[in-house]
This record gives sequence, structure tokens and C-alpha cells, in this order.
Amino acid sequence: MKAAILTAPAPVASRPLAISEVPQPSAAPGQVLLRVSACGVCRTDLHVVEGELKPVRERVIPGHQIVGEVVGGDLPMGTRVGVTWMAGTDGTCPYCLRGEENLCDAPSFTGYTVDGGYAEYAAARADFVTPLPDALDDLTAAPLLCAGIIGFRSLRVAGVQPGERVGLFGFGASAHLALPVLHAWKCEVYVATRGESHRKLAASLGADWVGAERDRPPVPLDRAITFAPSGDVVVAALASLRKGGVVAINAIHLDHMPEFDYDTLLWGERQIRSVANVTRADARDFLQLAASVKLRPRVTVFTLDQANEALLALKRDLIDGAAVIVP
Repeated sequence: MKAAILTAPAPVASRPLAISEVPQPSAAPGQVLLRVSACGVCRTDLHVVEGELKPVRERVIPGHQIVGEVVGGDLPMGTRVGVTWMAGTDGTCPYCLRGEENLCDAPSFTGYTVDGGYAEYAAARADFVTPLPDALDDLTAAPLLCAGIIGFRSLRVAGVQPGERVGLFGFGASAHLALPVLHAWKCEVYVATRGESHRKLAASLGADWVGAERDRPPVPLDRAITFAPSGDVVVAALASLRKGGVVAINAIHLDHMPEFDYDTLLWGERQIRSVANVTRADARDFLQLAASVKLRPRVTVFTLDQANEALLALKRDLIDGAAVIVP
């Protein structure tokens, strides 16, 4: 089969993914073999490819937003499923036993510790794939499987309640999927982001206010979610909160956390919370919600041969919405 292989992390401008013919995987006991229909491109893929996430394998196939059809293994042939970043957990650690599998002590991650979906076929644990609603076609479903689900979890971690004022700091693949969910919950949405095209997209999707990355929303926010891997953005979000408000950091990697003034920014029972991975329940709940509200991401399609170009476009903020690789 054809796949995009990473053997040595490097800047995406150097085209570190080699498009190669490799043996097709097989389904081990407890797994399924999928014919990949589509695979979303995520900023976490950038962290893997460029080495901001420490390499754990000599070679790996990236990609963790996989839509595929079961062609072998422990589920009925032809079943259409999605694969997320969480490839598996041990099921026995204290976190798993408390129902917090996203915090598992011994997890595996799709496209990082196990091969992912920048390929024509992929193997996955049968108990960690998620059936997809018929209302979500392949191109719609792929970006939802990380960008959508992690954005949904971020809203949960921030404690968003219906009717609240919510800030989205950064407006890429994940944030543009969170906005329609917030509208379904009757929330006011305030977007601060760099890039004129991103601001135009936020406005076109009905944000109540849109500003540049250094602009402060005109009203105090109840909740804020940061989508950029920048500590400066976290501080900007914190400065926009009312007393008792919460910032949720939606980032697996953060460049730094700058010093900030406790008395004016954190005091008053404001909170900063990190978002770590997702659970299978998050995936099920979000996909059903996405189908019910007819969530439709903005999608730019790339072929498998263009995997490097897709990552480069993502890094340079050249994509409004989400990128999807179609093998």
C-alpha cells in the first residue's frame, strides 16, 4: 500500500514525509483493518512531524482523524468507523478505573505511538473505533475526529453553560467547529485570532464579535478556550475573563507561559485548566451532536501524495477550516 512515512522529524518545509510503498497491515486479535477513506490533518500532526513531540518510534505513519471501512478483523465487514488520537488505554490504571481514560498512565496514540491514517489502510483497536452516523459523510467526519471532539471536550472542561459568553482565542480547524456547537447552546461567541481570512471565517459563521489576536473582547467572558500553542494567548484569554471564569487550554504543546500579574489576572477565583486527550464517550456524544445540528466543517482536500503540502499549508495558516487527506 501507499503511505506517508516519517523517519526523522524535521521542519515541514523540508518535506520530511516520504510517500512510499509499504506492506499492508493486518488485523491482530482485537483489532480491525480499515480501508482509509479520509484522514484529517491536525496541528498535533505538525508537532509529531517536526519533533515538538519527542519521537518514540524509528518510523511512523502520522494521522489520527481516520474515516475508514472495516475490511477485516473483529467488526462486521463494511462497517464505517472513525479513529481518534486515543488509540488505546490499559484499562487498569486508577484513571481508567475512575472513567478518566483520557488521563491513562499507559495510553497509545494514533499516528504517534502506533501507525495512523496517512495511508491507504490502517489497523486499529476494535474497542477504540467509533461508529459514524450516516448523516456525516467522509469529508465531514474526518475533521471532527480530533479537531471537533477535542474542541467539544474543551467546552466541557471550561464548564460552558447555555447562554454564556464564550471566547475562542485562535480560529482554525478546532475553533470553527466549536462555534456552531456554542450557537446550538445559545451562547454568545467572541473570537480573537490572527489572520484576516480567519477573522472573516469567524464573522461568516456568526460570531458575535471578532478581533485581532491582541484585541480584548468588549465584555467580560464567562469562559474562554485557547486554540493556539502560545502562552501569550493564554494570558490574553485570562485577561478577558470575569471573576470566577475559566480558561481551557486546548493544546498538546505550549511554547511557554510568560509571567503575569496575579492580582489583576488570576485573583477572583479565575481558573486555568488544561485539556488532555479525549475519551470514547466524548467521541460518541460529540458525533451525535454534530449529526443533529448538521455540523459541516470547511474542508480543503489533499491527496496522499500532497501530505507534506497539507502540513505546510496548516503551519502557514493558509487553510480556512480543516485539511483532509483522501488516499
